[in-house]
Amino acid sequence: MIRFSVFYPKTEGASFDHDYYRDSHVPLAVTTWGLDPANVTIEKGLDGPHEAAVHFTFESPEALGAALGAEGTGAVMADVANYTTIQAVVQTSEVVA
Repeated sequence: MIRFSVFYPKTEGASFDHDYYRDSHVPLAVTTWGLDPANVTIEKGLDGPHEAAVHFTFESPEALGAALGAEGTGAVMADVANYTTIQAVVQTSEVVA
């Protein structure tokens, strides 16, 4: 299993619309990438270094690559401007337990 995580570091003066992120942006990514919503976790940071995070689980690196190469991925990326001014940090991980 592969986890593709997107972290939004807390950034002074930045904006982040958690409702839009949860209700519009992440569902757009899920639909575009053909994921089961049960394989997605959205987090709202209460303390620590991140304002928010999302974790998408894929069966393999190839499945992740196919999703990121999907035709609608450009629209997913363009939608970021609708909810935040924070520069995201991504991490791809192998789920080992």
